[in-house]
Amino acid sequence: MEFFQLSYWHWWILSAALLVLEFLALGTFGSFFLWPAIAAATIGFLTLLFPMLSVEYQVLILAMVSIISVVVGRLYLRKHPLSSDEPFLNQRGAEFVGHVYPISDSIRNGVGRIQVDDTSWRVEGPDCPVGTLVKVVGSGTVGLKVQIVTLNN
Repeated sequence: MEFFQLSYWHWWILSAALLVLEFLALGTFGSFFLWPAIAAATIGFLTLLFPMLSVEYQVLILAMVSIISVVVGRLYLRKHPLSSDEPFLNQRGAEFVGHVYPISDSIRNGVGRIQVDDTSWRVEGPDCPVGTLVKVVGSGTVGLKVQIVTLNN
C-alpha cells in the first residue's frame, strides 16, 4: 500500500512555484530554478498520461530530467550566448574604454581625475600633469585605468 500519491497537479504547482522563485531571484535564463521547473512540468505531463506511475519513479524521473535539462540548457547557452541591448548596464566605466580625455586633476602617485561630460572620474595610471591626454584602457571597481596618449607628428 502506497502512503501517498502525487498527481499531475502537484508537479505543475511545484513547477509554477519554482518559476516564481526564478523571477523573484532576479535570475536570467539559465539560472538555478528554471531547470527543476522544466523537470517538474515534464513529470506533471507524464503523470497525466500515466496516472499509476509510483512516487519513487516520479522522483527518479524528476532527477534524471533535471540533470538532462541542465546539460541541454548549458550546451544551448554555450552555442547561443545571451546578448543585451544595453551591454554596459551596471558597468558604468566600461563604456569609456578606448576614449581619450584630458586630465583634470594631475595624476600623482598613480591616482588622479578626468572630467567626462558632467562627471569627474577617478583614474589610475602613470603620473602626469593637468591637461595631459590619456586613453581609458580599462575600468575597475573604483575608477578607470588610463595610459598617456603620445602624439606622433
